[in-house]
Amino acid sequence: MSSQDNKYMQMALKLAQRGIGSVEPNPAVGCVIVKSDQIIGRGWHEEFGGPHAEINAVGDCKTLGVSPADATMYVTLEPCCHQAKTPPCTDAIIAAKLAKVVVAMLDPSEHARGRGIEQLRNAGIEVQTGVCENEAKLLNAPFIKFATTGKCWVILKWAQSIDGKLAYADKAAERWISGRQSRKDAQNLRRRAGAILVGINTVLADDPLLTTRHVRSLHRSSAGLPKELTSNGACPSKDKKATRIVLDSYLRIPLDCKLLATANDAPVLILTSRRTVRTNTRKHEQITQKGAEVLIFPDTPGQSNLYFLLDELSKRGLPQLLVEGGPMVITSFLKEKLADQIVVYIAPKILGARGKIDISEPMAELSEAVGLQHVDTKRLGDDVCLTGLLKNSA
Repeated sequence: MSSQDNKYMQMALKLAQRGIGSVEPNPAVGCVIVKSDQIIGRGWHEEFGGPHAEINAVGDCKTLGVSPADATMYVTLEPCCHQAKTPPCTDAIIAAKLAKVVVAMLDPSEHARGRGIEQLRNAGIEVQTGVCENEAKLLNAPFIKFATTGKCWVILKWAQSIDGKLAYADKAAERWISGRQSRKDAQNLRRRAGAILVGINTVLADDPLLTTRHVRSLHRSSAGLPKELTSNGACPSKDKKATRIVLDSYLRIPLDCKLLATANDAPVLILTSRRTVRTNTRKHEQITQKGAEVLIFPDTPGQSNLYFLLDELSKRGLPQLLVEGGPMVITSFLKEKLADQIVVYIAPKILGARGKIDISEPMAELSEAVGLQHVDTKRLGDDVCLTGLLKNSA
């Protein structure tokens, strides 16, 4: 890998990041086209169902009045060669008469796995693979897991004070532990996820909506057109509504809560036990009448309802789950080694007696230490966001 290859692929990776939160369940892909050591086209996959990065980059060349013939394309994922919501990218690359395509990683999907690269080579285009491969795999780790295993990617997210408190003891005090920038960043996590999960105690305490609120700014798309972006540079998806999930073994959810009041606007899934439904058929009927779905897990000794839920989400094609529950829910995912990623927003506050819900108490039940890899930290105003992958993950 030359320094030039690395430079241009890093640019393509940064472009790909703009699609995160808008392209799921598709992967985030970026593309740069270079000719005579000059960038003549840029593009990224902007939203699910829209043109892919390669198409946008070739279109950018045409907008600038420059021919992509005999140029080199840098793309973060193997170009697709199948007809889906959009035509095959390989056909467009061949038609554009590019001389070389540099690919960061192969597409592990069943319909790909090197077929796109083979088609380009058969057309006489030179193809190089593996440039910045590790970075590309980290960028699309959730997509890779779903494509290779059929299982959804699980993110555990919470906000805490320095002394590990998740909330103020006094409801009249400030509502939020974290600052405004952290809360905006958390909205980007919601936009990535196909499902958002909390425990019933969170619903009883906070009555949340669990919807996604966009934070937009004006940007120009790869084709030079005005484009509304969220705070992470991603284009907001149209009509993207995550499934809102509540762990509620005894159907304690209030019938007048915000989740049930909006069940016809965005899906609501209540996970409960078979025993509860048998003994409380009226509450079950009232919940379903409001438009929510009740998912019943079997009362099998030793069987985890979380495993049951994740299997069900995978069958429904939901590749990412964001867990926003309290410490008991978060610890349950950790104990059963079901989490892939952790995102923690740490506010520069020591709440002491003013704080409640100490996350360290349930985590003391963990029998093994939990290690993270690929750890990243960033400043969000006065807060610090720590992100890492569980060592049992990708």
